[in-house]
Amino acid sequence: MAGDVAVIIPTLRRPDGLLDALQSVFGQQAVGHRVGQIVVVDNDPTGSARDLVEGLQTERPWPLTYVHAPVPGVATARNAGLAATEAPLIAFLDDDEVASPGWLAALLEGQTQTGADVVFGPITGRAPSAEPWLQPYLERFFGRHGPAKTQLIDQPWGCGNSLMVRATALPGPAPFNTASDQAGGEDDALFAALSARGGRFGWAADAWVEEFAPPHRATLRYALARAFAYGQGPSQTAAAAKDWPAVARWMLIGAAQAMVWGAGSVALAIVRSPRRADLYDRTARGIGKLFWMKGFEPHFYGARELARLEKAAA
Repeated sequence: MAGDVAVIIPTLRRPDGLLDALQSVFGQQAVGHRVGQIVVVDNDPTGSARDLVEGLQTERPWPLTYVHAPVPGVATARNAGLAATEAPLIAFLDDDEVASPGWLAALLEGQTQTGADVVFGPITGRAPSAEPWLQPYLERFFGRHGPAKTQLIDQPWGCGNSLMVRATALPGPAPFNTASDQAGGEDDALFAALSARGGRFGWAADAWVEEFAPPHRATLRYALARAFAYGQGPSQTAAAAKDWPAVARWMLIGAAQAMVWGAGSVALAIVRSPRRADLYDRTARGIGKLFWMKGFEPHFYGARELARLEKAAA
């Protein structure tokens, strides 16, 4: 069973975050021979991460593979990482995440204990540059919390900080839908299809990572745009399955949420309560369920993110 796990880290012009993520993987404990490969997928057309990755070749404890996926897109990057390894177990870590020393061992133990096709771990959100009143909300927003014990769960989370059984959770050579390259949601579609096939999801309570929100993400505007996109997910998944009664149900739920939480957020905004951010978030998710159609998707990845980075560097 030697070398049955590959860790895949997609990256786009985040050298500091990538270095921190890689060093946290190099420091994993109690996994030994289980790690067969670490794959870094550079999604920058210029291949900007190559020198950093190649410079770490001498200090890595496991084989380190550099993959250049020059067309920016979150699904494209994940598919390129999968194409570079034949490992039967795939762990995903993002380039803004730092894994605790026992992260991978906890994911593996969680998969063994639950028998799940995909196992997720908890995330501690960090937003050091946020406004003080907004910071608690943002750290909850970028974080992830689940059951206190390792167990099966009913609903999936996102790809960052996850372990997947390739044969069941990642079918075919390109399981992530590249139509999601710019807006994200590639994991929602993947997990919805897995659930429809009878797949199971698990939670590894000790598989902790920290996720660091850079300054441009540590804002209310960014978080609410993401909340709107998350709200779109259930309606879009139902629409993709042509389950129109489910679409209608989600839209009704969204309308109710938008009205109730919207009214509450107005009241809290008047008294300047820090809790207003949470109600803004719930309102945005409700509105997302209503406006799920093509043309309303906010774009966070791929070409849009590359354009933002190039503008910031100019």
